[in-house]
Amino acid sequence: MARIYPQTSPSSSCSSICMSKYVTTKRETFTLWMKSLVFHGNGCAVFDSKGQLVYRIDNYSKKCSKQVHLMDLHGTILFSLCKKKLSLFGHWNGYKMDEETPYFQVKKIGNLFTGDLNYDVIFGCDTNNYMIIALRGKLGFKIINKENRLIAEVKQKQSSSAVKFGDDVLSLVVEPYVDHSIVMALVTVYSLIRHML
Repeated sequence: MARIYPQTSPSSSCSSICMSKYVTTKRETFTLWMKSLVFHGNGCAVFDSKGQLVYRIDNYSKKCSKQVHLMDLHGTILFSLCKKKLSLFGHWNGYKMDEETPYFQVKKIGNLFTGDLNYDVIFGCDTNNYMIIALRGKLGFKIINKENRLIAEVKQKQSSSAVKFGDDVLSLVVEPYVDHSIVMALVTVYSLIRHML
């Protein structure tokens, strides 16, 4: 039976020094299972490279909800993600807990009629913004910063023997020195926009 989480050598996992709870000095790989761990629920479960549950989203009985919560392993809410009312183009706000102003906003950019699936990510008054870019003809997408540096990439999961998993199992690779929780919040918003969650 194939594993759904990536294999790593013991030496590589021991050599990374964790800078904070959600930022590391090395590239990290996660497995996204676009299913809820709650029976008959909607959501997603995220596993680290050791197969440990690290994030989860549970919409319970409602698919493509207008408000979801990204939680850690223990159920602590990291981000509340809300679709802005009266928005036709998938404008979403991400709030850190106990904050009234959005930590980030995700807005569609480009021409609606050309079919471009790109989104701007704006962090408050910070100028270090990101862009979410769909990979044409593929299930995945990538997140880049304003200098076009790769921040994270999501694509369909493959086993080490190149066997593809179903459309509900994805691989997320996050570059070093990037907050994993923010990336997961952006992955969640994009998944909601694309009706994957």
